[in-house]
Amino acid sequence: MKILIKNCNLISMSEKREKYEENIDILIEDKKIIKIEKNITQEVDKIIDATNKVVMPGFINTHSHISMSIFRETVDGYKTQDWLTQKIWPMEDKLKEEDIYWATLLSCIEMIKTGTTTINDMYFMTDSIIEAALKTGIRLQTTRTLMGHDANDEQRLSELKQLIEKYNEDTISFNAGIHGLYTSNEQYVKKCIEFAKENELPVHMHFCENEQEREDIKREYKVESPVEVIERDFLETHNILAHSVKLNKKDIERLKLTNSYISHCPISNLKLGCGVAKIKEMLDNDICVSLGTDGQGSGSNLDMFETMKFTALLQKGINEDPEDLPAYEVLKMATINGAKTLMLEDKIGSIDIGKSADIIVLNLNNVLTQPINNVFAEIVYNAKGNDVETTLVNGNVLMENKKISQVNEEEIFNKCNEIIQRISK
Repeated sequence: MKILIKNCNLISMSEKREKYEENIDILIEDKKIIKIEKNITQEVDKIIDATNKVVMPGFINTHSHISMSIFRETVDGYKTQDWLTQKIWPMEDKLKEEDIYWATLLSCIEMIKTGTTTINDMYFMTDSIIEAALKTGIRLQTTRTLMGHDANDEQRLSELKQLIEKYNEDTISFNAGIHGLYTSNEQYVKKCIEFAKENELPVHMHFCENEQEREDIKREYKVESPVEVIERDFLETHNILAHSVKLNKKDIERLKLTNSYISHCPISNLKLGCGVAKIKEMLDNDICVSLGTDGQGSGSNLDMFETMKFTALLQKGINEDPEDLPAYEVLKMATINGAKTLMLEDKIGSIDIGKSADIIVLNLNNVLTQPINNVFAEIVYNAKGNDVETTLVNGNVLMENKKISQVNEEEIFNKCNEIIQRISK
């Protein structure tokens, strides 16, 4: 199928192009971008008129638990560990595979409607998550969460291997998802590392989200800093470290010498009272930082516009410097940096010839974003998820003119409400 996006204002996030270009056409064929220039005249199957609209790469959310959509707003008033042990884990014990499927569908519609085209997920009953992603067409990197303190250690690794062998889809990729160093013993972590190396997978894990976790890691691994574990055991793997709030200056300087990428989740960290990660220091040390929302249970939603705004404002505020983290840098974190974090930069993250057509169309012709003096700042500070008009993933139109045709939204809402009512008892 050939698709032509006509007359757009392009933010490509590509090092090969200008940051902002007006009146550009984009030709898509067989899922990929094949031409980017003015006034393309070619017979196509479909034309998307993007006149006076902004076209950019879809957002890449590098850390979430998308099946936790049913736990939205259960966190208020709880510390992280109390929220998990008293609220979430007891309800998760009651979940069925069908529940995970419906909860994931709810998240997929939320992401498609708010401009996210790729999600990095960490949960369990992963088959159901993948099937929901395939149903909606969103791009998914996922794992069978690996936790190691019991007799099921080997089974979890076996399940992940089976998933990798089972799914050979353009839009599905995998990582070795170690829940966290504090929830896995050292022996099991080393097995997970070897599995990641053998299968050429990134390692994805929670890391220093809060002070208690930091202390738990130090005690479990007998180290002065959790970064010592990364230096000692993770030097040969590509590491996606979610949160990384409780890192000091010395930690960050040491972390830059490892192959580690940060997924920054500002809203979840604030809501759980964890603090604010030192993003400027990480970037100053040439550490690649991307953005994540965490799950809706702790982060409320999967809206990357909101995440971008919080990211920019928090760093300016805590550093007392309005020059910190310009809007374009935040957009990089939400797009191309996310692709690098997931080891997918050859496929997605920018609008370039040869890359997959993961693209969103924004309509900024509204009272919150007009007049446009600085388009990057408008997107980061003023645009909303509702401004996304059209969403494409892998060359497929998942939403057009704000309408999703693949699923019945009302049915999904009803199913998810039934699930939470059952497991809350």
